[in-house]
Amino acid sequence: MSTKDQVITIIAEQAMIKPSDVQMSHSLDDVGIDSLGLVECIFAIEETFDISVPFNANDPSDSDFDISSIASIIAAVEKLKAEQGK
Repeated sequence: MSTKDQVITIIAEQAMIKPSDVQMSHSLDDVGIDSLGLVECIFAIEETFDISVPFNANDPSDSDFDISSIASIIAAVEKLKAEQGK
């Protein structure tokens, strides 16, 4: 399974929707994920890919992890995987 498919699956599970309903241009708000759901997604991404995500749940805007869209989350995960040798 590709990184893209795995991230979409994690987001879809958290949003309780089908992966096919997740569009690359969607934001987490678009799929119904709130701040708690976001933290759950981050934990799931870290566990799934064995990476450390630089994300400050108290101040998401002060984070190096771009959560503005599904596409940006996938790109950020791929970048972290490369940087962390995963």
